[in-house]
Amino acid sequence: MPSLNDVMAQHKNPVEMLRNSKIGMYVYPVVTPEFQNWRDEQKAWRDTAVLFDQSHHMDEVIVEGPQATEFLSYHGINSFKNFDLNRAKHFVPVTPNGHVIGDHIIFREREDKYILVGRAPTSNWLMFAAAWGKWNVRLRYDPRSPSRPEGERVLREHYRFQIQGPDAPKIFEKMNGGPIPDIKFFHVDWINIGSKKVQALRHGMSGAPGLEVWGPYKDKDYIHSTILQAARDAGVKLVQCGSRAYSTNTLESGWIPSPLPGIYTGGGMLKDYRDWLGSEMYEAAGAIGGSYVSDNIEDYYVNPFELGYDFYIGWKKDDFVGKAALETMKGQPHRKKVTFEWNAEDVVNVIASAFRPGEIPYKWIDFPQPNYASTSADMVMKDGKMVGMSMFNGYSYNERCMLSLGVVAPDVQVGDVLTLKWGEPEQTGKTSAEQHRQAEIRVRVSPTPYSAEARENYADSWRTKSKV
Repeated sequence: MPSLNDVMAQHKNPVEMLRNSKIGMYVYPVVTPEFQNWRDEQKAWRDTAVLFDQSHHMDEVIVEGPQATEFLSYHGINSFKNFDLNRAKHFVPVTPNGHVIGDHIIFREREDKYILVGRAPTSNWLMFAAAWGKWNVRLRYDPRSPSRPEGERVLREHYRFQIQGPDAPKIFEKMNGGPIPDIKFFHVDWINIGSKKVQALRHGMSGAPGLEVWGPYKDKDYIHSTILQAARDAGVKLVQCGSRAYSTNTLESGWIPSPLPGIYTGGGMLKDYRDWLGSEMYEAAGAIGGSYVSDNIEDYYVNPFELGYDFYIGWKKDDFVGKAALETMKGQPHRKKVTFEWNAEDVVNVIASAFRPGEIPYKWIDFPQPNYASTSADMVMKDGKMVGMSMFNGYSYNERCMLSLGVVAPDVQVGDVLTLKWGEPEQTGKTSAEQHRQAEIRVRVSPTPYSAEARENYADSWRTKSKV
């Protein structure tokens, strides 16, 4: 099979390759698009309780063996000190040049066993690294479910559900048969769901209190029905969330889910990695969408300082991939993560253009999330100069506005009104982008997380360490 390097050689540069990808819309697979309607599903995590089915859209990598801890510590920026059993971390790997590859949630199940859950770039990097470095570890890979299974049966290693919202604790107590343990943020304990004992992570993606539970996939139907019955018995309106609303929860909690993996440049380990990656894998088949066009792929990369992950960095570790590069970056000025609040009048004008016969409309804004590329990169301007990049967008019915997450120059402040260029400057080969023209949309720089609940009540994390 051709490698990523082979595919890149057929194009002027990696940007041209990714901007013309024909992979189509980014799909959250298998789960029903809407159970009620996506507006009420969004409201549920703020007002009552919501049930997320996370069983299908993420990779899972199980890492075990005598060197499991050393392997993961070397290939992630995180400190593994005090990473005890029944804990979880936000695991972030970077390249030797210090650019973010992606992230996973990592669970420690035994002294020598970890489970990692997240998007493909981090999974692929770890599978390559295990072979490239000859580590004494075993990796078992369970890829995300097919985007378009066409009616075929889909099986996974584990089911994974998350229940959150202000009324969620009533459901937990009912399904547990009594009060649940006091689980600290990003800690794991065992609870009952009916007759099953399951692991539960204290977490909450949209900023509301919640638990994530998982177990063998064969138990999925039983666990699902028991959760729904527990909600009914507790008198709680538990709303199941479909795949349309699911992807928008992060807009309120502030996590950027799909930064471009910084692996398209660099020699040594990175060149070998591109030779290892196949032409059908995420890094070769994915798409860049948006108004920002640069011939230099590195202009799309981000580093941990920009995403607010710098306090994860285990500076006291002897060595890890990217340490030298991050030490050089430390103390330098960096872009910072923010939320952009889109001007409602400008958004309505973009939508209205589709109803004006005889003119080319602006790029369609699909609701609740215009997911027309794997990675988004829209220019954010001030006085004709680019001062930021919008990287993930969507509509929040809770806030009644379009929001996006991205990075801005260090001197940009909360409250500043900037201009986002929406739409691509020319037609590309993407099948997910119709003929359109660009629009200018005013955006107000806002805190990250945008949700006050996440900003004020989350445990100490990147969400509470905003520098804006």
